[in-house]
Amino acid sequence: MTETTQPPSAAGIDLQPLSEAILALRDAGEAERFLRDLMTPGEMKTLTERWRVAGLLNEGGHSYREISEMTGASTTTVTRVARFLSQEPWQGYRTILNRLKESQS
Repeated sequence: MTETTQPPSAAGIDLQPLSEAILALRDAGEAERFLRDLMTPGEMKTLTERWRVAGLLNEGGHSYREISEMTGASTTTVTRVARFLSQEPWQGYRTILNRLKESQS
């Protein structure tokens, strides 16, 4: 999928306004404040857990069960994140993980 190709929205949810708001953030501090306002503590835990799982899967060298134990995420969540990293058309995790790797080089 090219960067100009837009995947279909899931269940008819319009993410465009939220995506535009995220793009307006100027730095990590603003992003953190926005996310703390936007999400409940449970949502923050879930999203940070998924992001940690994505990072560990990207690093390699860990079984799904090990990642589950390291993060507290269920093996179902680990499997879902792995599927999104490798098979789903959105490639959001992959795009950002690659971009962060490039910026650290």
